[in-house]
Amino acid sequence: MGSNTVHLLVVDAHRGGHPSPMSSTKAVLRLAEEIDDTGRMRQSGADALTATVEDFTRIAVASGCQQVMAFATSAVRDATNCDDVLAQVEAASGTEIQVLEGVDEARLTSLAVRRWYGWSAGRIMSFDIGGGSLEMTNGVDEEPEVALSLPLGAGRLTREWLPGDPPSKRHVSVLRDWLDAELKPVAKQLRAPGKPDLAVGSSKTFRSLARLTGAAPSGAGPRVRRTVTANGVRQLIAFISRMTASDRADLEGVSADRAGQIVAGALVAEAAMRATGVDTLEICPWALREGVILRRLDAEPAGAMVTTG
Repeated sequence: MGSNTVHLLVVDAHRGGHPSPMSSTKAVLRLAEEIDDTGRMRQSGADALTATVEDFTRIAVASGCQQVMAFATSAVRDATNCDDVLAQVEAASGTEIQVLEGVDEARLTSLAVRRWYGWSAGRIMSFDIGGGSLEMTNGVDEEPEVALSLPLGAGRLTREWLPGDPPSKRHVSVLRDWLDAELKPVAKQLRAPGKPDLAVGSSKTFRSLARLTGAAPSGAGPRVRRTVTANGVRQLIAFISRMTASDRADLEGVSADRAGQIVAGALVAEAAMRATGVDTLEICPWALREGVILRRLDAEPAGAMVTTG
């Protein structure tokens, strides 16, 4: 249950095996926009989430899933009435929901990235841009030496820093400078364990940026190598920041529900790469959901399972 969407993923999985997606269902709820000025999630947001989890739980049962794992990230986590919202959802759906802390998001995403690339990749520095937060890790093992989570998600920054459609040059410039200032001390902490052998970007935002800068389309399959460069992101920002959200939604690789926040996402990617001295990112098809699944498989055998996120 993320800031933009609730995603139901049904997978066939077992210990030691490659989790195979069987079906995928999404609902665009924009939960982050349901947080009012006091920090509470509005009842309309809680009701929409409740109905969606009820529907997705029924799909999981009908799909024959042996286990259901439901987890929520920053939008639910940040709500001051988080406990009340979760109690309503769980009472109606019968599904228990785990709220992931930001650092746990970073660690689980790092696990997925490590499993995808393997030990031969050496030290990996990873970046993941969500709707509400930015996760960054650095390490040589499945448990990273540094795991950070910052409130620099694409949706959050769009709402707080980029009014207007398209945003003005001044707002883009101010956000760029602010991100540089925010990330400079954090980057020092991230780089402390050592220079990475491989730098990786995961999440829908990075996949979109890669596609917009010339990477292969999703239809080419997950094992096709995709990258995004710092120079490519800079040039892309100059292009898409002048477009309206509806025009961006027409670009291949940009979904309609994320078109409004892709400029902020690109600015975060640019700033993170600049702060850490990374020129090129490999795009990993696995991210948080796969990390949650893999961690569960490590703990106990499983036949088929489903996770929402």
